Amino acid sequence: MNELFLKNLQYSKCKKIGSIEIANLIRKEIISGKLCYPERLPSERRLAEKYLVARGTIRQGLLLLEKDNLITIKAGSGAYISKFSNSSRDYIINNARPLELIDTRFALEPHICRLAILHATQNDLNKADELLNRMDTSTSSIEEFSLHDASFHNLLAVSTNNPLLISMFNQVNSVRNQENWTLMRKLTLNEKTIKIYNSQHTQILRAIKSRDPDKASSLMKEHLETARLSLTRATSA
Repeated sequence: MNELFLKNLQYSKCKKIGSIEIANLIRKEIISGKLCYPERLPSERRLAEKYLVARGTIRQGLLLLEKDNLITIKAGSGAYISKFSNSSRDYIINNARPLELIDTRFALEPHICRLAILHATQNDLNKADELLNRMDTSTSSIEEFSLHDASFHNLLAVSTNNPLLISMFNQVNSVRNQENWTLMRKLTLNEKTIKIYNSQHTQILRAIKSRDPDKASSLMKEHLETARLSLTRATSA
């Protein structure tokens, strides 16, 4: 068994994961290049065995990836990696600095909150609540919190039902899988900071549920500003 499988197995045992987490795990393999176009994904049964979840959970995760244009599902054939990357884009992603990521998120995520108010379904909101609960129970684990944090922000983007915006967000968000971002997480995240982020996430979701676009957008800007300040302090230390 390879290292990635053992990591997935360990995570699945200690934490029940859902379709969003499954999508994120496979997304990370695609973005890292471990899964490439036009490769066929393993069957739902094999993926279910790998991640220790039900086949229905795998199926929902694959549908999320197809919605993000990362895979193509062919009836009776399986799921295939989509042709979505190019060398110049990969170079930009691989060399992006953490502060560049935050600045780019400033350009996207406040408006994503506005669109989420217009298009998010009750199912989207229920999944967001579930992710908030998981983040609340992950304050002592940087790795677990980071996974749920990425899932929360991705869910908001997906809830806009805007394929172009979702594609742009996925490209921006893929920077979070780079080594320098992993290092920054270790430098900036601790239990106190995670609790602050969790409180901000809760307020953002509350504003979205209340259908208050100005407040939701403002709270997202405040959240990103907190993250930027934390990064600035870490890089100048």
